[in-house]
Amino acid sequence: MARRALFLDRDGTVIVDTGYPRDPRSVQLLDGAIAAMKEARDLGYALIVVSNQSGVARGIITPEQLASVHSRMVDLLAAEGVVLDGAYYCTHGPDDGCICRKPRPGLIVDAAREHQFDLAASLLVGDKASDVAAGEAAGCASFQLGTWVEALAWVRARSRGIGGRNG
Repeated sequence: MARRALFLDRDGTVIVDTGYPRDPRSVQLLDGAIAAMKEARDLGYALIVVSNQSGVARGIITPEQLASVHSRMVDLLAAEGVVLDGAYYCTHGPDDGCICRKPRPGLIVDAAREHQFDLAASLLVGDKASDVAAGEAAGCASFQLGTWVEALAWVRARSRGIGGRNG
């Protein structure tokens, strides 16, 4: 069986989007994310976060603050029994022309290369159209998050080979 991943945006998908989070104490997991991530893991998906964090390039947050927020998210996930297989962040701004900034697929392609994932067997869930576009550009079936209940139903269907390519 091909090695497959569930790629997840961070803000608005795994954690509550507070707009350029700087304070790790403000990090809260999004309702439904834990259950969905656990079930995805049970279905054989590795869990990879892929996230634009242009606040660094814009000078809104520091790399250290980004790292602190990431660590807090990892700790909250671990406390619920969820361990990520990786996390990839693009800290460039929208006008930097970088290939890793979504909607470009660089973060996803890098993760797939490093972990030897089959992108055609992998999925992406994110809360923005740019997330979906990045997943599609990388060759993943992609779903724009409304609720985790909807997204999890889509993940289940995709894991059984049912349903359209994108949500």
